[in-house]
Amino acid sequence: MNSKERIYALLNGQTIDRIPVTPILMAFAARFIGKTYRDYYLDYQVLVDSYLACQKEFHFDMVMAISDPFRETEGYGAVFSYPDNGIPVMKEPLLKTLEDREVNSLPVLDPHQASRMKDRLLAVNAFHQRVSEDIPILGWVEGPFAEAADLRGVQNLMMDIIDQPEQVESLLKIVLETEKKFAEEQIKAGADIIGVGDAAASLLSPSLYKKYVLPFEQELFSSIHQLGAKVKLHICGNTSGLLPYMAHTGADIIDLDFMVNLKEARQYFGSQVCICGNVDPVSVMLEGTPEDVREASLRCIEDAGMPFILSAGCEIPVATPPENLLALCQAVL
Repeated sequence: MNSKERIYALLNGQTIDRIPVTPILMAFAARFIGKTYRDYYLDYQVLVDSYLACQKEFHFDMVMAISDPFRETEGYGAVFSYPDNGIPVMKEPLLKTLEDREVNSLPVLDPHQASRMKDRLLAVNAFHQRVSEDIPILGWVEGPFAEAADLRGVQNLMMDIIDQPEQVESLLKIVLETEKKFAEEQIKAGADIIGVGDAAASLLSPSLYKKYVLPFEQELFSSIHQLGAKVKLHICGNTSGLLPYMAHTGADIIDLDFMVNLKEARQYFGSQVCICGNVDPVSVMLEGTPEDVREASLRCIEDAGMPFILSAGCEIPVATPPENLLALCQAVL
């Protein structure tokens, strides 16, 4: 089986030759080919070259056009600086208030006209030209709640939920349409799977997740499925209390961070949702030995049951020893 056959067979409930491995790399990938993280997220050619160089070396099962959470936010007009080895830094939230005239002025973005959104489309298409027959390609969009937090500022949005709940829902409905469009254009460019990052949702209680996250994720994921792609939900952090609702988002694959109990997650997800995770990125991947990585990987495999994809709980840290990443990728052999 090649990687694409393996992933699709897994998601379709068919027999596979081994468990897939799909680490999130980003800054690690850039460093691997001697580039900065800034190079990686501002130039699609660096992103693609670095990810493919790592795939050739470590033989994992998915390439990803993932970089940072701010491509859509910049498309809306927010101003950023770009440190060499850090994520983009927003000078100030774009939305100062949630007054109707400010929120309603937000357009549905055309990904071909917003420079960094277009750059991601180019990355997906470049992957498609080079590996589409053998390796699944993951595109990426922000979840509606995460994008609202990017536009408004996380702390401001949390206060808005208390003070202006109707305006928050209006904002979520507007950004949802942009995320649908961005996903659609990446699928047209060659993405097989759309990753959806909704990190800010991990800060919410289960009841708030049910109201402000779940219905918008469900609508987004449904639209992606209608376009023929699969969905991978990524909410980093401790999402243990959200598992009952995450199980009903419609995601095909759900990433779980290292602090989430995989046995408990399986009880909620059943056999219909593929768990992806959740080796500790810091204490094991960065600071451990290859044997530590192998032991943690085998423990994840045992705890998660099937369907399962092996990965770290979140991004592989930039300074992770290459032999540790190799141990993760070889733990399933």
